Amino acid sequence: MTTIRTVYLGELRTENEHLQSGNKVITDAPTDNRGKGEYFSPTDLLATALGSCIMTIMGIKARDNNIDLEGTKIEITKIMASDPRRVAEVIVDFHFPKKGYTNQEKTIVESVAGISPVPLSLHPELKQTILFNW
Repeated sequence: MTTIRTVYLGELRTENEHLQSGNKVITDAPTDNRGKGEYFSPTDLLATALGSCIMTIMGIKARDNNIDLEGTKIEITKIMASDPRRVAEVIVDFHFPKKGYTNQEKTIVESVAGISPVPLSLHPELKQTILFNW
């Protein structure tokens, strides 16, 4: 069954509909690749998917262990390479709220960071740098 329906709107822009929910995301080519840069680029979404997938799996592990991660913020940096043009590295920098986490809680949360579906699905040459700021 189809998950997402994408329509090319012209001007290097797409509209993507998540069919189960009806939610839509628009993408633009970035300005350094002849686009308008008014929306996320497809490679921005790749970087976003990496960070949000890691956060989701950490959230599941935290919930199973009664660890409160609400308020955690992520700063994601996408580094491009050329020839061929591709994402070379994604830096996912987690900033956890000051809630007095124990070393055991930190270890539990960090232990699942690289084993969620998106990190495991990306090409092994894409460098994934994951940082934890407790």
